[in-house]
Amino acid sequence: MMARIVPKSLTRIISHSRNYCAATQTQKLERVADEILSLTKRERNDYAVLLRYKLGFDKYGPAITGIGSSSVTGVGAGARAASAGAGSDVKAAEKVVFDVKIEKYDASSKIKIIKEVRGFTDLGLKEAKDLVEKVPTVVKKGISKKDVESIMVKLKDLGATVVME
Repeated sequence: MMARIVPKSLTRIISHSRNYCAATQTQKLERVADEILSLTKRERNDYAVLLRYKLGFDKYGPAITGIGSSSVTGVGAGARAASAGAGSDVKAAEKVVFDVKIEKYDASSKIKIIKEVRGFTDLGLKEAKDLVEKVPTVVKKGISKKDVESIMVKLKDLGATVVME
Protein backbone atom coordinates (compact mmCIF):
# COMPACT_ATOMS: atom_id res chain seq x y z
CA MET A 1 0.00 0.00 0.00
CA MET A 2 1.50 3.34 -1.05
CA ALA A 3 1.18 6.33 1.14
CA ARG A 4 -0.14 9.39 -0.55
CA ILE A 5 1.88 12.57 0.03
CA VAL A 6 -0.09 15.75 0.42
CA PRO A 7 1.36 18.63 -1.64
CA LYS A 8 1.87 20.79 1.47
CA SER A 9 3.96 18.15 3.17
CA LEU A 10 5.89 17.55 -0.06
CA THR A 11 6.72 21.24 -0.22
CA ARG A 12 7.85 21.13 3.40
CA ILE A 13 10.09 18.10 2.72
CA ILE A 14 11.66 19.75 -0.33
CA SER A 15 12.27 23.03 1.47
CA HIS A 16 13.73 21.12 4.45
CA SER A 17 16.12 19.21 2.17
CA ARG A 18 17.18 22.49 0.50
CA ASN A 19 17.88 24.05 3.89
CA TYR A 20 19.88 20.99 4.85
CA CYS A 21 21.95 21.20 1.66
CA ALA A 22 22.48 24.94 2.11
CA ALA A 23 23.51 24.43 5.73
CA THR A 24 25.90 21.65 4.73
CA GLN A 25 27.41 23.79 1.97
CA THR A 26 27.73 26.75 4.32
CA GLN A 27 29.53 24.61 6.88
CA LYS A 28 31.83 23.28 4.17
CA LEU A 29 32.64 26.78 2.93
CA GLU A 30 33.27 28.00 6.47
CA ARG A 31 35.61 25.06 7.08
CA VAL A 32 37.52 25.79 3.86
CA ALA A 33 37.75 29.50 4.75
CA ASP A 34 39.05 28.67 8.24
CA GLU A 35 41.68 26.37 6.76
CA ILE A 36 42.80 29.05 4.30
CA LEU A 37 43.05 31.62 7.08
CA SER A 38 45.19 29.22 9.13
CA LEU A 39 47.81 29.09 6.36
CA THR A 40 50.97 31.19 6.48
CA LYS A 41 51.38 34.11 4.13
CA ARG A 42 53.64 32.09 1.82
CA GLU A 43 51.23 29.12 1.81
CA ARG A 44 48.31 31.44 0.95
CA ASN A 45 50.32 32.86 -1.95
CA ASP A 46 51.13 29.35 -3.19
CA TYR A 47 47.45 28.41 -2.82
CA ALA A 48 46.36 31.46 -4.83
CA VAL A 49 48.78 30.57 -7.63
CA LEU A 50 47.60 26.95 -7.62
CA LEU A 51 43.94 27.99 -7.67
CA ARG A 52 44.52 30.34 -10.62
CA TYR A 53 46.28 27.50 -12.44
CA LYS A 54 43.48 25.00 -11.69
CA LEU A 55 40.84 27.50 -12.91
CA GLY A 56 42.66 27.83 -16.23
CA PHE A 57 44.45 31.13 -15.77
CA ASP A 58 48.14 31.37 -16.50
CA LYS A 59 50.44 33.49 -14.36
CA TYR A 60 49.67 36.58 -16.48
CA GLY A 61 45.92 36.39 -15.92
CA PRO A 62 43.14 35.18 -18.18
CA ALA A 63 43.65 35.34 -21.93
CA ILE A 64 40.06 36.63 -22.35
CA THR A 65 38.32 38.63 -19.65
CA GLY A 66 34.97 36.85 -20.01
CA ILE A 67 32.83 39.97 -19.73
CA GLY A 68 29.26 39.04 -18.94
CA SER A 69 30.16 35.59 -17.71
CA SER A 70 28.76 34.76 -14.30
CA SER A 71 30.82 31.66 -13.65
CA VAL A 72 34.51 31.65 -12.86
CA THR A 73 34.99 28.20 -14.36
CA GLY A 74 33.30 29.40 -17.54
CA VAL A 75 35.88 32.15 -17.85
CA GLY A 76 38.73 29.66 -17.45
CA ALA A 77 37.22 27.29 -20.00
CA GLY A 78 36.63 30.17 -22.41
CA ALA A 79 40.19 31.38 -21.98
CA ARG A 80 41.56 27.91 -22.67
CA ALA A 81 39.38 27.50 -25.77
CA ALA A 82 40.23 30.96 -27.10
CA SER A 83 43.97 30.54 -26.60
CA ALA A 84 43.89 27.14 -28.32
CA GLY A 85 41.70 28.22 -31.25
CA ALA A 86 42.45 31.85 -32.05
CA GLY A 87 46.13 32.41 -31.38
CA SER A 88 46.57 35.42 -33.68
CA ASP A 89 43.43 37.19 -32.45
CA VAL A 90 44.43 37.21 -28.79
CA LYS A 91 46.85 39.94 -27.78
CA ALA A 92 49.84 38.97 -25.67
CA ALA A 93 48.95 39.61 -22.05
CA GLU A 94 51.11 42.16 -20.30
CA LYS A 95 53.03 40.66 -17.41
CA VAL A 96 51.80 42.03 -14.07
CA VAL A 97 53.32 39.56 -11.61
CA PHE A 98 57.08 39.34 -11.21
CA ASP A 99 59.74 37.43 -9.28
CA VAL A 100 62.96 38.73 -7.72
CA LYS A 101 66.02 36.57 -8.38
CA ILE A 102 69.47 37.03 -6.86
CA GLU A 103 72.12 35.96 -9.38
CA LYS A 104 75.20 36.63 -7.23
CA TYR A 105 76.41 38.84 -4.41
CA ASP A 106 79.55 40.15 -2.74
CA ALA A 107 80.73 37.84 0.03
CA SER A 108 81.43 40.84 2.25
CA SER A 109 77.79 41.93 2.17
CA LYS A 110 76.25 38.48 2.74
CA ILE A 111 74.93 39.30 6.24
CA LYS A 112 73.32 42.54 5.07
CA ILE A 113 71.66 40.75 2.16
CA ILE A 114 70.33 38.03 4.49
CA LYS A 115 68.86 40.72 6.76
CA GLU A 116 67.24 42.45 3.78
CA VAL A 117 65.78 39.16 2.50
CA ARG A 118 64.31 38.53 5.95
CA GLY A 119 62.80 42.03 5.81
CA PHE A 120 60.66 41.42 2.73
CA THR A 121 59.91 37.72 3.32
CA ASP A 122 58.44 35.80 6.24
CA LEU A 123 61.56 33.68 6.60
CA GLY A 124 63.54 33.06 9.74
CA LEU A 125 67.28 33.61 9.96
CA LYS A 126 68.26 30.07 8.99
CA GLU A 127 65.83 29.88 6.07
CA ALA A 128 66.91 33.27 4.72
CA LYS A 129 70.59 32.29 5.06
CA ASP A 130 70.00 29.01 3.21
CA LEU A 131 68.08 30.83 0.49
CA VAL A 132 70.77 33.45 -0.05
CA GLU A 133 73.59 30.89 -0.02
CA LYS A 134 72.11 28.85 -2.87
CA VAL A 135 72.26 31.60 -5.48
CA PRO A 136 71.08 31.95 -8.19
CA THR A 137 67.68 31.69 -6.58
CA VAL A 138 64.27 33.40 -6.57
CA VAL A 139 63.82 35.14 -3.22
CA LYS A 140 60.36 36.65 -3.74
CA LYS A 141 57.60 35.45 -6.08
CA GLY A 142 54.38 36.92 -7.40
CA ILE A 143 54.74 40.62 -6.59
CA SER A 144 53.99 43.81 -8.50
CA LYS A 145 56.54 45.62 -10.63
CA LYS A 146 56.67 48.53 -8.19
CA ASP A 147 57.54 46.23 -5.29
CA VAL A 148 60.12 44.36 -7.38
CA GLU A 149 61.87 47.59 -8.31
CA SER A 150 62.09 48.76 -4.70
CA ILE A 151 63.50 45.39 -3.58
CA MET A 152 65.97 45.36 -6.47
CA VAL A 153 67.27 48.83 -5.57
CA LYS A 154 67.84 47.79 -1.94
CA LEU A 155 69.62 44.57 -2.87
CA LYS A 156 71.75 46.25 -5.56
CA ASP A 157 72.83 48.89 -3.04
CA LEU A 158 74.05 46.05 -0.82
CA GLY A 159 76.14 44.52 -3.63
CA ALA A 160 73.87 41.85 -5.06
CA THR A 161 73.23 41.21 -8.75
CA VAL A 162 69.43 41.02 -9.01
CA VAL A 163 67.14 40.31 -11.95
CA MET A 164 63.40 40.60 -12.42
CA GLU A 165 61.66 37.58 -13.96
